[in-house]
Amino acid sequence: MRPIVVRVIRVLDWPTYDGWLWLDGYQLSAKGAAVARRTLFVMSAGLIWPDTPAPAARPSTTRTPAGRGPVSVR
Repeated sequence: MRPIVVRVIRVLDWPTYDGWLWLDGYQLSAKGAAVARRTLFVMSAGLIWPDTPAPAARPSTTRTPAGRGPVSVR
């Protein structure tokens, strides 16, 4: 067995044993791309929650008007 990295999208409100959770999420590849959707039954004590990453800086996008040519009306 080896651990997987999952992006959790929700904690399901399903009945479980004390200390266990149902999670919905996406399994991530080494590059961080989602490769499979997973529903996991996990022991909360066995989870490693990383610190929340800072939002990625988005490159500024400047909008330029579309070039407009002559219009013909019939």
